Amino acid sequence: MRRVEQLLRATAAAEARHFWFRGLRAFVTPLVRRAVDGRPDPLLLDCGCGTGANVELLGGFGRAFGFDLSEAGLQLAREAGRTRLARASVTAAPFPSGAFDLVTSFDVLYALEEADARAAVMEMYRLLKPGGFVIVNVAAMKVLRGDHSAFALELRRYSRDDLRVALEAAGFEVVRLTYTNAALFVPLALSRLLQRRRGLRQDAGAQIEILVPPAPINAIMTGVMRVEALLLRWFDAPFGSSLLCLARKPGSPR
Repeated sequence: MRRVEQLLRATAAAEARHFWFRGLRAFVTPLVRRAVDGRPDPLLLDCGCGTGANVELLGGFGRAFGFDLSEAGLQLAREAGRTRLARASVTAAPFPSGAFDLVTSFDVLYALEEADARAAVMEMYRLLKPGGFVIVNVAAMKVLRGDHSAFALELRRYSRDDLRVALEAAGFEVVRLTYTNAALFVPLALSRLLQRRRGLRQDAGAQIEILVPPAPINAIMTGVMRVEALLLRWFDAPFGSSLLCLARKPGSPR
């Protein structure tokens, strides 16, 4: 079984309950609400949708679609009853230009070669209506590279400037840019320092971070993530394991 399929299966088993995924949804939901506010019957698209869980999240705000290059991910999505999905590359989406009010990219860009990452951002720009929004989430801070990075085929971790420049180069106007998972920074930094010193693992054991922890620990960490999500409504975090950005395509919605 290829690593991508292993990662997708581990993700599918964890994403409904694991505190990290619950935290991501708590961080993202206010941005989605802001992006579609006042838009009648908005169209939303998740680029690189994996197992389709985030398409399900977006579907609470309008008509949501998704696509991914991995047949394994799409099969897991179908098994979960998720539809409106297509198989395609993030560098060549099978949708017309200017069709969507919101497009999203969750933990995709960091696994692409630089030229493909630039093409993917340009493609998201093409897909948006004038005045539409993009939400991008990526792995952040090089100091946090560890076993999971190697297992997930991570090619880079972004800084604030890296992500801002990538989006602005495509024509986007950055509206909000913050680190997330700041509460996890210290334990992650320590554990991943030790991992780098002994050499990064690329086998299935490296996916331990996305296994759901014991229920009491998972419940506590879910609460911590939700508190952080509340704080991020007013403040930008100065560090964290991920970067989350809301950006806008210039122009007025039709």
